Amino acid sequence: MTTTTEFAPGLTIQGFTPPLRLSHFKLIAFDMDSTLINIECVDEIADAAGRKSEVAAITEAAMRGEIADYKESLRQRVALLKGVTLAHMQHVLTERLRLNPGAANLVKACKDAGMKVLLVSGGFTYFTDHVRDVLDIDWTRSNVLEVVDGVLTGRMVDQVWGDICDGEEKRKTLLETCQMMDITPDQAIAMGDGANDLPMMGVAGLSVAYQAKPKVREQAMVAINEGGLDRLLEVLEH
Repeated sequence: MTTTTEFAPGLTIQGFTPPLRLSHFKLIAFDMDSTLINIECVDEIADAAGRKSEVAAITEAAMRGEIADYKESLRQRVALLKGVTLAHMQHVLTERLRLNPGAANLVKACKDAGMKVLLVSGGFTYFTDHVRDVLDIDWTRSNVLEVVDGVLTGRMVDQVWGDICDGEEKRKTLLETCQMMDITPDQAIAMGDGANDLPMMGVAGLSVAYQAKPKVREQAMVAINEGGLDRLLEVLEH
């Protein structure tokens, strides 16, 4: 068992000696909900359907790793969103979705260092496209909600790569992106907060937990428990 060390208040590390060189890394992969942004989008959409507590309970269990089948848990939650309008989705986007502290700063620092940025999310393209545009992210992979006549049907649309972006799909996307860039997974950083981020965090050269569930904090090389995402830069030498 690796010992966790408090590197600075609210910042713990294990399994390496800082500082690591930022220039060693060529790719950073982020989860979106509760990592890059402040909300779980599916829970906030459910609020419009009057089903927030029901959906949020499933989300919480899935993020803690208490639900074996993430895809099934997401299908259950999306089914409860049936009837929500795109106007409600827009409301969530404009009124509730905010970047987490330090997100823009960290992405900029990585891009300034010549890195590419990947956003892989069990959330939805409606929101990942927005975050991609705001932060100038290179690539995204997430789920598509089916919409008919401006209303959610309670289903998701299959995509060329598969049906649902779950933990395994996040891992696969990170590895495929490394291959496409002709780099090794060791040159990638993966950052997340929930159990479905562990597969991609497990193959990356540096794994980072942000305000994460206990299971994720225990396994990450860096855990940011207080402050913004850009605290990662404290363990990296520019």
